[in-house]
Amino acid sequence: MRVLIAAALLIAASGPALAADGRLLAQACLGCHGPDNAGASSTPGIAGRPAAELVAQMNAFRANERPGTIMGRIARGYSDAEIAAVAAHLATEARR
Repeated sequence: MRVLIAAALLIAASGPALAADGRLLAQACLGCHGPDNAGASSTPGIAGRPAAELVAQMNAFRANERPGTIMGRIARGYSDAEIAAVAAHLATEARR
């Protein structure tokens, strides 16, 4: 139990560090957006898109201004800093 508590505290304390690591945060996108975030089935590719476009889309999902099956719920789970970090990282990924 002590190990779990210590791990939770370390994760909580690393929040700002995680926000700065868009590469790590973008790993969550792979499940739907496919390998290398290049798109999968009907889910569009997001790798290589301009960071400003990705930030605008995430903010639109978060504000329920853009329809989506799950993206609104996902976007509401990210801070502005995390969205910016993920967008900056995805913008540098190669498009396929």
